[in-house]
Amino acid sequence: MTDFKRSDVTLANWRTAPFSQWSFQNVSEVVPSAVIKAKGEGEAPSLNLGGLEDLQVPGIDGTVQSLKEFLTASETDELLVMRNGRIVAEWSADHSNPARPHIIFSVSKSLTALLAGILAGKGLLSFDKLVIDYVPEAAGSAYADATVQQLFDMEISVDFVEDYLDTSGGFDRYRRATGWNPDRPDSPAPDLKSFVCSIGKGDWRHGEKHAYRSPNTDLAGIVLERAGGGRLPSLLSDHLWQPMGARSDAMITVDRIGTARAAGGMSATARDLALTGELVRTRGAGLIAEKFIDDLWTGGSRDAWKNGDQTSLFPSGSYRNYWYETGEGELAAIGIHGQWIWVDPATSTVVVKLSSQTLPVDAELDQAIVSMLRTVSRAAA
Repeated sequence: MTDFKRSDVTLANWRTAPFSQWSFQNVSEVVPSAVIKAKGEGEAPSLNLGGLEDLQVPGIDGTVQSLKEFLTASETDELLVMRNGRIVAEWSADHSNPARPHIIFSVSKSLTALLAGILAGKGLLSFDKLVIDYVPEAAGSAYADATVQQLFDMEISVDFVEDYLDTSGGFDRYRRATGWNPDRPDSPAPDLKSFVCSIGKGDWRHGEKHAYRSPNTDLAGIVLERAGGGRLPSLLSDHLWQPMGARSDAMITVDRIGTARAAGGMSATARDLALTGELVRTRGAGLIAEKFIDDLWTGGSRDAWKNGDQTSLFPSGSYRNYWYETGEGELAAIGIHGQWIWVDPATSTVVVKLSSQTLPVDAELDQAIVSMLRTVSRAAA
């Protein structure tokens, strides 16, 4: 810890600077969490940027700077570069411990989707079914007439605003339902499933546009529990984490009755996240059906993306099963406060960036990070 004590970190401030530099690697001390068991033992990686030490990248202000300067300026905690399945560069901030799981926020969505692909390949899940076929409690909500595929593509019409800085409205109530914010005695939030199943429909049709709303993925996690016949942490461990050879246990936050937050509650090491990116790059590596992985690049509706609320991120891109297709051949898993998995098949490269960025969303910084990731991928050869 730097200039504060552990007792200074609370449920009310854990996602804000400077406390986030510590809490993002110690989430389970703040929010109740369940373990996603790995098969191997954790390891402390050697930290070295190798041949990328002097790489010049476009800086946040438009000037050229060294990769190390960029990482510091963008509040990076961990960077890992993997090429052809081999780690070729690693970097860790002074305050960061690369052996500890780091919260990945909405990258959790992308890992949830990989689990869905595995369960679908085993005949346990159908993307064509209605959500209520798995979660009847969603009848009467926005999700009552939606398909599982629409749920995983963020094409659900919901009366809900994704506002990460909200302190008193619907998103705050959502955060309180997840156990991420202190509850309010004057207006207590329900448990997570009850909250999600109370969301009404928006004023557009399902499938019409890309509408990024995190409660969709929390419901998707419940769908997977019903389809897979177990709790989400165990399903992730049994079907994804252990089979792919993760070396360190991951974590996932849970609400007061134990419902896992699939939308953003996972914590994992950069090394194990690189393995998930490598699974995607190698078209499932026999664990996930090639058809499902290929569909991440080709299956997303570009019309829905163009009509949606994230178009400026990748103007010619698409979105499929909680993965971003950039329009230039890469795939990305992205979380607020600067969490990235970058998959570039053209250079056989996977890059993981974990951060404690002060702002949850910074569009200008995101574009600088994309430029950095492309520069690193091309230089990693």
